[in-house]
Amino acid sequence: MASDAGRKQFWKRSGAKVPGSIQHVYGAQHPPFDPLLHGTLIKPGSKPPTTPVKLKKVSTFQEFESNTSDAWDLGDDDDELLAIAAENLNTEVVMETAHKVIQNHSKLQEQHKFQEEHLQEEKQVESAELSSVACGDNRLVKSVSEGHTSSSSDNASENSSMQRSQSLPQTSTPPLVSGMADYNTSVTPALTEREASRLDKFKQLLAGPNTDLEELRKLSWSGIPKRVRPIAWKLLSGYLPANVDRRESTLQRKRKEYFAFVEQYYDSRNDENHQDTYRQIHIDIPRMSPEVLRLQPKVTEIFERILFIWAIRHPASGYVQGINDLVTPFFVVFVCEYIEEEVVENFDVSSLPEEVLQNIEADSYWCMSKLLDGIQDNYTFAQPGIQKKVKMLEELVSRIDEQVHRHLDQHEVKYLQFAFRWMNNLLMREVPLRCTIRLWDTYQSEPEGFSHFHLYVCAAFLVRWRKEILEEKDFQELLIFLQNLPTVHWGNEEISVLLAEAYRLKFAFADAPNHYKK
Repeated sequence: MASDAGRKQFWKRSGAKVPGSIQHVYGAQHPPFDPLLHGTLIKPGSKPPTTPVKLKKVSTFQEFESNTSDAWDLGDDDDELLAIAAENLNTEVVMETAHKVIQNHSKLQEQHKFQEEHLQEEKQVESAELSSVACGDNRLVKSVSEGHTSSSSDNASENSSMQRSQSLPQTSTPPLVSGMADYNTSVTPALTEREASRLDKFKQLLAGPNTDLEELRKLSWSGIPKRVRPIAWKLLSGYLPANVDRRESTLQRKRKEYFAFVEQYYDSRNDENHQDTYRQIHIDIPRMSPEVLRLQPKVTEIFERILFIWAIRHPASGYVQGINDLVTPFFVVFVCEYIEEEVVENFDVSSLPEEVLQNIEADSYWCMSKLLDGIQDNYTFAQPGIQKKVKMLEELVSRIDEQVHRHLDQHEVKYLQFAFRWMNNLLMREVPLRCTIRLWDTYQSEPEGFSHFHLYVCAAFLVRWRKEILEEKDFQELLIFLQNLPTVHWGNEEISVLLAEAYRLKFAFADAPNHYKK
């Protein structure tokens, strides 16, 4: 690994900001964002600056290409970045490489445009075929042409309508899904060399008779490939044992136990003692995100059962607004274990077999329970855990960026007015679902990730918007901005930078609490 001095230099270089656009936030706490009233909040963005990369002087392009084969990958290890930065680069080779990149990008753009037009034509033929072809188990058969086009281009498949149902695997083994790893858009559907290498490392680790959980946490910190995320999350949350031979029996036992709870408690939802809890759950579920997923009756039914059973089984807190959001990432990730659909939010969940839906429901319940076990004081009476974390956030920001802290104080903006939701919903209302899932990869890899590391993520998240915050000179505009941050276009790159900054803050302050106490 690189020296501490090298690390400090690296963090100084990594302060890039990647602006997005206004995200409409819906919820019980805040009204919908009105672009007509708050159109001034949308600020033009600029592309983040890139750090110049230096290599030793080389004589041939092949040698240069081999030296920089992974320099362009997102998320390279710090020691690799520092090693590259320590060398010199030939100017002529840079120009040659840049010209080649531009040519390749132009060709890819033309190819994607042609593929998109070709896909639209095939879809018209497909729609006629699919309308007349139905299987006995109420599932539509995925055509060969559809399989070809969906694997040929992620951008084309994302822009096209994904409402059709697709064929399902007959076993619970996660299918090999090419393309949009970690839900992030990419230029080509094939995995990069680095992504393929990381996937192989995960597969080798998970294939052993006893999974090394410490090694799994190290690998997972910088993101988990989509293909192995379901099993990795179950292991990291403590739901599944490390021993491979015990996993199947554990799954069967826990799933059976959950549905025993359903049989025992769910019929009491309309009783006088529990009807208020069930009514609040029923009200909150339509406020969840993403909209396409929550509007499906089958999804609503599953979420209502999960939340009601958890509330009955945890009387110290019961159901509190915000807990409903915490089911969604687990549900979406575990659905991916059984389907080939790239954009899960557009998938018709009711087309899955009943047994598969029961497995997803039980797994989501137990993993959510494991998460809430570590942050339950956030949801007990008066929510003392959240109150404490918001106060710690205020103290931390006052130390790391006194100008932002003083600006908020001068305009009488209280941290509780915007950060309460950050703690209550774990930033799920502030960033897209794909970003939340990426965040949770790291949270589950960190000791006390949801309860402790989240504080530093929130601090880094607030300081990320310092320029926009300091430009606002009015209490109302400041609060509207902080409650509707422009993150709708965020992806893995922005989340990786945010997590890196949060880790830096944790490294500086976690073991020295007096540094941020006045």
